[in-house]
Order: sequence, then structure tokens, then C-alpha cells
Amino acid sequence: MKATGIVRRIDELGRVVIPKEIRRTLRIKNGDPLEIFTERDELMLKKYSPIAALEKFSEGTARSLSELSGHLAVITDTDEVLCAAGEGRRELGGRRHISEALARVMQERRRYVACLAEGGEILPLTEEGGANATAQVIVPVVCGGDCLGAVSLLTFAEGARMERGAVDLCHLTAEILASQFE
Repeated sequence: MKATGIVRRIDELGRVVIPKEIRRTLRIKNGDPLEIFTERDELMLKKYSPIAALEKFSEGTARSLSELSGHLAVITDTDEVLCAAGEGRRELGGRRHISEALARVMQERRRYVACLAEGGEILPLTEEGGANATAQVIVPVVCGGDCLGAVSLLTFAEGARMERGAVDLCHLTAEILASQFE
């Protein structure tokens, strides 16, 4: 743990204000759930991600989705890539922060399908950009009106289109992940 040098007092209702700079650095937005941990005299707040709690399930799900579709499968929460499976996974895996474009798709709670061959815009999934896909589908994982993350498929073949079966499979995977929280 790293000391920030910032000291805050607890008010009469037990509230503590997290400084704006820290919220911005850690990508904590209004309404984000925080998990509270204690150990001896230490208190730790951690941004809560329901999908990250299902890490092994998400990894297996991404692997199955990739095998069934033949494409790179990526599962994210609302902040970062949780797992990727298939060809090109090294470019997108490893807890990378999601891009603003992906965050907008999740915020709109609509699926996004695009392919370069038809003049569509391939959205970067991470801030770092990542793979040079030629077609993609992104389906938000929505449970109880809350967006928990997204399931994406990417392909890299020249002139490729995301076939209907792959889009349906991605949608089904997002529904299965959402059902784990009902």
C-alpha cells in the first residue's frame, strides 16, 4: 500500500470524502460500488466488480466462446479487460483499462457490430488500442439495468465480416454471464 499524504476526517454520519484526484486516478465514478476490507487497524476500499469475482468462470467462458466462434473473445468489466482467449489475446489481455469508446457502448447498453469491409469503424477495446481487427461485435453484460461489463469478438482476417452466428453467440454469452448475478 502506498501513502498519499492526504488526511480526511470522518463526519458525524461516518462518511469520508475520497479526493477527486484519487477518484480520477482509480477511475471511480459517482455510484460505483466499493468493497470494504479490514485487517487489524487497516481499512481498504476496492472498486467492486461482480464479473471479476467470477474470474475462473469468465476465463472458461472466453475460451469456449473463442473455440466455438473461431475469433478472439474478450470479456471486460466496466474498467478493464478481465480475460481474452484466441488468436491475438496477448495484445488485449493482462488487465488493461478499457477505452472510452467501449465505455460508451456499455453505457448505451446496445450491441455494436462493425467490419472494415463495409466501412464500419472498429472501436479500440483498450486505452492502448490493441489488436488491428477487421470485424468486431461488442455486447454489454446487463443485469437488473446495471451494465457489469461486455463480451466482445474480434476477427483479423482481411475482408472479414462478423457472421450472424457469432453475433448471436456473443449475445448468448453476455446473457449467461448476466444470469450469474440474478
